[in-house]
Amino acid sequence: MTERIRLARPDVGEAELEAVAEVFASGMLTMGAKVGEFERLLAEACGTDDAVVVSSGTAALHLAVMALGLGPGDEVIVPAYTFPATANAVELCGASAVLVDVDADTFNVDIARVADAVGPRTRAVLAVHLFGRPLEWEELQTAVPQEVVLVEDAAGALGATYRGTPCGALGLMGCLSFHPRKIVTTGEGGAVTTDEPELADAIRRLRHHGIAPRGDFDIAEPGLNYRLSDILCAIAIPQMQRLEQLLAARERVAGWYTERLEHLVLTPSAAEGDRHGWQAYVVQLDRRDEALRALREEGIEAQIGTYALHHLTGYRDRGSFPGADRAFARALALPFATTMTEDECDRVAAALAHFV
Repeated sequence: MTERIRLARPDVGEAELEAVAEVFASGMLTMGAKVGEFERLLAEACGTDDAVVVSSGTAALHLAVMALGLGPGDEVIVPAYTFPATANAVELCGASAVLVDVDADTFNVDIARVADAVGPRTRAVLAVHLFGRPLEWEELQTAVPQEVVLVEDAAGALGATYRGTPCGALGLMGCLSFHPRKIVTTGEGGAVTTDEPELADAIRRLRHHGIAPRGDFDIAEPGLNYRLSDILCAIAIPQMQRLEQLLAARERVAGWYTERLEHLVLTPSAAEGDRHGWQAYVVQLDRRDEALRALREEGIEAQIGTYALHHLTGYRDRGSFPGADRAFARALALPFATTMTEDECDRVAAALAHFV
């Protein structure tokens, strides 16, 4: 039987096992030294003053919206094509997610439509670097009034750069994810990056029930338990120490795919001067559903790109979004990992060629 090609495979091994064993030996399983070490490495990688680790990328988005004090009556602009967590974080705070269409080729939000969507109740934009492709940030900055806060959903963009600036350092805050399909994983985990000490302190309080990290025990406002344990931070630290190596490996695999597929399907890329984060390798083709079924039948794990939010019950009747419709119908995530071989890319490309 032909060996199955996984959709994703975390690049973890002996170094991560040793780091976890060190935590077990210390007896400090949560809120210990590994949390701070991981946060320092993240802040350094993103070029920010602070990084606050939390229990998931969704938690990072939720706490970022909470830290801004957004709630009923406020509107936050969200791409119509993104993982639902982006919009969920807004709605869970009582604010309204205003969906805006995307560029069907890049998957990122259509910035001209962002400008059109800004209204008197618009407080923020959750700007997604989808699948690791940096959003055109300077265009976004000029498209919205200065008082509208820009927050990055950089869940798949750790290591990506926009014109030389790391994703995670472009907005007032950046939200990261460490799900197993991401370049650095903790299994489940996330982080908020920022240069604003008041926001970093707010995130630290809110992730820990609202308890101030310094001073006497007090809760000025209710918080949540969104902490990330030392065990999970320990898994990530060796990966952070070789982040450049991991990204280079993903770039190599992406290059193999592009060489084989660019004349057959629409392949992903970054704009000139930017560096893609390569959270996933997502192509587009007309016979997507047929291709998806056939790849799976051949032992090749594949998946749709992500979701057009207005196709979901909770976000219906919020407008027409043809770009999101097109992306939702055509996007196909191929197997993608640092450990993939050229032979595996050949096999995937050959299987996909039948549908073009």
